Amino acid sequence: MAVQVESLEKLERRITITLAADVINGEVESRLKRLSRTVKADGFRPGKVPMSVVAQRYGYSVQYEVVNDRVGQAFNEATNEAKLRVAGAPRITQKDEAPEGQLAFDATFEVYPEVKIGDLTQAEIERVSTEVSEAAIDRTVEILRKQRRTFGLRGKEEGAVEGDRVTIDFEGKIDGEPFQGGKAEAFQFIIGEGQMLEQFDQAVRGMKVGESKTFPLQFPADYHGQDVAGKEADFLVSVRKIEAQNLPAVDEALAKSLGIKEGTVEGLRADVKKNLEREVKFRVLARNKAAVMDALAKAAELELPNALVAAETERLIGNARADLKQRGVKDADTAPIPAEIFKPQAERRVRLGLVVAELVRANNLQAKPEQLQKHIEELSQSYEKPAEVMRWYLGDRQRMAEVEAVVIETNVTDFVLARAKVVDKVLPFDDLMTAA
Repeated sequence: MAVQVESLEKLERRITITLAADVINGEVESRLKRLSRTVKADGFRPGKVPMSVVAQRYGYSVQYEVVNDRVGQAFNEATNEAKLRVAGAPRITQKDEAPEGQLAFDATFEVYPEVKIGDLTQAEIERVSTEVSEAAIDRTVEILRKQRRTFGLRGKEEGAVEGDRVTIDFEGKIDGEPFQGGKAEAFQFIIGEGQMLEQFDQAVRGMKVGESKTFPLQFPADYHGQDVAGKEADFLVSVRKIEAQNLPAVDEALAKSLGIKEGTVEGLRADVKKNLEREVKFRVLARNKAAVMDALAKAAELELPNALVAAETERLIGNARADLKQRGVKDADTAPIPAEIFKPQAERRVRLGLVVAELVRANNLQAKPEQLQKHIEELSQSYEKPAEVMRWYLGDRQRMAEVEAVVIETNVTDFVLARAKVVDKVLPFDDLMTAA
């Protein structure tokens, strides 16, 4: 066997592999002999099938396997000897011309790039922090109250107000013609909670049971229903039922119903604060990680292996198909999804993956066992049975790999922030929680 390595453009390399034909033929013959011991053919007893019949039936496939094995072995030996880090699978083609008694193959592939990370002390990064305010606790307690509210019928002479649950019939028309989704009967919504467009919500306020009215409604230009987006409709709405909401008092009974051990309002607020602080911690960390990753992407210089970008693009397309399938879209597995849509995202992911890997390797930022344990404990605390959740993580390699990736990203984030020009910013609680 002879091997020759050739550098092509950028990260592309080519290895020419030549194999002795007699070695290939000898291996094929050996495999066919082993195969003949078990192969079955009409008119012959097992193990007595002539070699000529075995060769005729299986010769091509066996030769294909032998060549693949030998070329693969030669490729691995050659790349190991040359200390090449192969990115993606090689593209192997047989050459038309080869020395007498030889078979020649070209293996074209890409190698991992050299990653140059610029001076991180010159990177400017915004690091956010957020405090859990009493107002945030108040709003969360209010949400918990609403989750346990009840509704009771209003008197027939009482008009609908904010917070009421109304049951209505409605029909909308555009230029006098009905449109899809514009009609419903016994439809329920709660006034003032953003379930309906603001004009619709306002029109129903003050109406009484049995009352009907017509009103104009302008659909926003970016309305999700493209057929009606930007158009004006006339709606006829009739009120069937109005129910007033009854919110439970913030007292010991509410605390107990929410599983607070002490059964006190103070215990309830403390539990809410603890949960909000945990959520804030994860969101702040995610936001600061994103800022660090943006800085790393700008600071690094490297060529991207096309094979890795293509593989990541295919993975993103696969995720998109799975999402479509989950939403009930027909033919999600075969729906045309242009690769160009995901290429920029794939390139960024590959770039960051290579940069982070280099930073981790060069600075010993691997996840330590105690870090993994601590992260799993933090994740588990938001569940009713933390011990079971921890076992769920620890019992699966894939889940642990995901945890390890998160911890490594945290190590990288801390490493970069300790060196960069950091601008600290206190982000209001509401801004953090509503950010995409």
